[in-house]
Amino acid sequence: MNAYTLFTQVLAQLAAFAAALVLAPLLTGWINQCRAWLQNRSAPPLLQTYYTLHKLFHKDVLLAHNASPLFRAAPYIIFGCLALAASIVPTLSTDLALAPAADAIALVGLFAVARVFIALAGMDVGTSFGTLGARREMLIGFLAEPALLMVFFTASLISRSTSLSTIVETLAHREFAIYPSLALAGVAFTMVSLAENARIPVDNPTTHLELTMIHEAMILEYSGRHLALIEWAASLKLYAYSCLGIALFLPFGIAENLGPLALAASLFWMLVKLAVGGAALALIETLSAKMRIFRAPEFLGTAFLLAVLAMLVHLLLEVGA
Repeated sequence: MNAYTLFTQVLAQLAAFAAALVLAPLLTGWINQCRAWLQNRSAPPLLQTYYTLHKLFHKDVLLAHNASPLFRAAPYIIFGCLALAASIVPTLSTDLALAPAADAIALVGLFAVARVFIALAGMDVGTSFGTLGARREMLIGFLAEPALLMVFFTASLISRSTSLSTIVETLAHREFAIYPSLALAGVAFTMVSLAENARIPVDNPTTHLELTMIHEAMILEYSGRHLALIEWAASLKLYAYSCLGIALFLPFGIAENLGPLALAASLFWMLVKLAVGGAALALIETLSAKMRIFRAPEFLGTAFLLAVLAMLVHLLLEVGA
């Protein structure tokens, strides 16, 4: 690898990182707009998430008297983990500088680290709502991670690698019709994504009802720039899962080299797929009702069974076909 190629890869990786930071709040605003339109309500501005983040970054931070250093450091750790996760998913190109580190299992690990720290931060101050939200968050994570791993294993068996770049390159050159396992894995991935991003029917990101909220309960004690980082991190997590769905199930249009035209076309297709995916998510949330919290294990258990079934379908029907 010569110096020019390395420089180009690093530059493209920085562009992917910047795109994740910029597009994540935009995706959240687009979903909120679509949901308002579908519910026949007056839609907020598309850039409302940016306005909220700007307002929070300019507010003072208020901390509980018994908050530990972990409580102060958690927003930065959570934001860093999810920003890294969103930037290494090969949505723009499969030839980025961090492509060797873009491993499916490592990506699940980044999500897990962010979840552990937000749960610890929720329990740190000792409020009842924070502890309740943290326990529910860990329950959701405990059930969602195995299903997500099974989805990755299904794609890994097809490509014979856990590298996301290799998976995308393999799936982009194959016909979707000959992989019924990916259809089952796609349904399981959608269910996991709804749960992991605190979306309806598992959680409602706009609710503040103490008895039902999960994610919002853990961040009630945060304010100012700390709250802004956590809200930005939540948008990055939604963006990362959206990019994962694009990479695994809609891999067409992803650049395999770092040419300017290829990257421009890849960016265009990524924006189109994110817009369609955001509208689909808004439609799902509009047509669904929030389930009771004790039904969440059944929901995620179904996702796990579908993911395992997808892997078995590949092993029994597709291998050697």
